[in-house]
Amino acid sequence: MLVPSAKRVLLVERDYTQANPSVTAMTLGQIDYHLVKPWNREQGLYPAVSEFLAAWADEQEPRFEMFRIVGQKQSARAHQMRDLLTRMAMPYGFYDEDSETGRQLLQEAGLDGTRLPVAVRHDGRVLVEPSDAELIEAFGGGTHLGTEVYDLAIIGAGPAGLAAAVGASSEGLSTVVLEKEISGGQAGTSSRIRNFPGFTWGIGGQDFAHRACEQAWLFGTNMVFATEVTHLRDSGAQRLIRVADGQEVAARAVILAVGVSWRRLGIPRLEALIGAGVFYGAGGSEARAMQGQDVCVVGAGNSAGQAAAHLAKYADSVTMLVRGDTLATSMSDYLIKELGQLPNVTVRLGVEVVDGEGNGRLEALTIRDRSNGTTEGLSTSALFLLIGADPHTDWLRGCVERDRQGYILTGTDLTRDGRLPSSWPLSRPPFHLETSLPGVFAVGDVRYGSVKRVASAVGEGAIAVQLLHRYLAEPVGRGGTDS
Repeated sequence: MLVPSAKRVLLVERDYTQANPSVTAMTLGQIDYHLVKPWNREQGLYPAVSEFLAAWADEQEPRFEMFRIVGQKQSARAHQMRDLLTRMAMPYGFYDEDSETGRQLLQEAGLDGTRLPVAVRHDGRVLVEPSDAELIEAFGGGTHLGTEVYDLAIIGAGPAGLAAAVGASSEGLSTVVLEKEISGGQAGTSSRIRNFPGFTWGIGGQDFAHRACEQAWLFGTNMVFATEVTHLRDSGAQRLIRVADGQEVAARAVILAVGVSWRRLGIPRLEALIGAGVFYGAGGSEARAMQGQDVCVVGAGNSAGQAAAHLAKYADSVTMLVRGDTLATSMSDYLIKELGQLPNVTVRLGVEVVDGEGNGRLEALTIRDRSNGTTEGLSTSALFLLIGADPHTDWLRGCVERDRQGYILTGTDLTRDGRLPSSWPLSRPPFHLETSLPGVFAVGDVRYGSVKRVASAVGEGAIAVQLLHRYLAEPVGRGGTDS
């Protein structure tokens, strides 16, 4: 069989009574895919080969460019635009303002380059210093709230929010999803999610988000991107949601799926280099640019491990910097084994980043050994930070109960010493996943006590829809819809 040389495929006989060589090989990252023989061509061969080829194509430079971006290579805004287009699976090319192509594109658009970055759509439309909303609208994404009263408003378009949207809209509930950035959440930045059921060889985070988003949209969900929610309040039979530009949308019920954000290091010299060698998240848009470079990844979870494995395909070396003394408590076993087999990946335990330096771009880090306090310099071209998580829920202050870290309390977690909070207005206790405001549910990483896995988030999103039906079926007055 002919397959692209960048992909390694193993043919195996199906025999569940014997050790399967593909299992060990896949776990260790020695092969990318396997095919079981004998196969039915229509069911076992053609779909699998199509998936192999699609994954291979995603790793190549696009032949068609939906957008051509001109800007400064080290610009933080240019990085944000590349990241947004990458997460939305939009093919694009990036051209430095001083490159021959960059200068030509600016000249053809009648621009002098004083305002950058510039995005030129394939049909010639030019966007100068576009906002996220303008860029999203340019490739057909939604940014309009609509005027109807929805059955359900979902805040956040990560795995939990998208699962809830698919479930609710498929069951006939008018649904709107409000997302501050673009669909996918933290999972959308993962190069490959290997432990999600149903995807034999794993699935890329952006591919997962794109499929779920399209699925929800086809069922009738109104997907609204680049829209930050700033306030939520009870208004009798409705919940009113205000967004940053002052508009409001009304819904009978709400699901909070806002997720969490990567924790910031707070080191001034590194914060000043964000987009110029310092990246929060897996940096899928920057991976190809790491060809031949030495890069570092900070973090010890699955996201950090997936980022390191992906970057290892391009970079000369990848160094993982881990505060703890083991990966076993925070990373899946299959991923630890895979990283151990990659010759250009090094894991350094018990260290932390304390400073960095660079003239316009990151050039070196200062790391400290946590056991003895000694420091050393480490030359690097890029730093990818995937550490911890912070729930940004301050906008919910006074609306729903949260713990000290800002995670939203739901269900039995609202009970203290056998009592519900004084703000709870109903005779019945809160449903599982229901917050201290009746009809408002919380799912995924932002919920107190949640399991930080994609499959768990998807499950919570689906469960919340069933609880939502129970809430909507309650008589007015008993269910809190007349408060």
